[in-house]
Amino acid sequence: MKALVVVSHPSPDSFNHALADAVRRTWTSFGCDVTFHDLYLEQFQPLLTAEEARGVPSFDPLVQAHIAQLRESDLLAVVHPNCWGAPPAMMKGWIDRVFAPEAAYTFAKGADQGDESIGLLKMRAALVLNTGNTVLEREQNHFGDPLDRIWRRCILDFCGVQEVSRALFGVVATSSPDQRAAWLQQAEAMASDVHRVAAQTERPSPA
Repeated sequence: MKALVVVSHPSPDSFNHALADAVRRTWTSFGCDVTFHDLYLEQFQPLLTAEEARGVPSFDPLVQAHIAQLRESDLLAVVHPNCWGAPPAMMKGWIDRVFAPEAAYTFAKGADQGDESIGLLKMRAALVLNTGNTVLEREQNHFGDPLDRIWRRCILDFCGVQEVSRALFGVVATSSPDQRAAWLQQAEAMASDVHRVAAQTERPSPA
């Protein structure tokens, strides 16, 4: 089973990286072929080109490689902080360039005319882990947890991925070492559950 883990945080010592490593270790322990991307370490170029904005396939070799890995993966994990209720700029640029038209999704009429998308991704399950500094009850009840809607509905479901597991860990800024250790254990357990779901889910036939 192929898996893709992507983390976006400028500090290599961040808790985001610890979460991503926990997922990578868990899936590797199950025998998955795991590809790991640290977007800042790789200096991924997040700026969408004018051609890409018009639907032209990217000529960037790194973007092409990421697209190929996304399309080949049975499992996906993305890890990033909550930035104003959205992914940070680096991760948003990765989404813009890698979840590309005719790679991650298409339309029945061949163009985006506001109709329902056709998801092209064949992965069996996805895991989204976010960190934040807002009390969870306030994030959900006051802000409506926009990251959950963005990833679950606006991106993954749009591209054909229906089995999505997600967690928001916080408040990170004031968390204790014991709390972070408990969160890492939760991330490992979620990664195990997502792997189990993927193992029980038949990979969709190519579109």
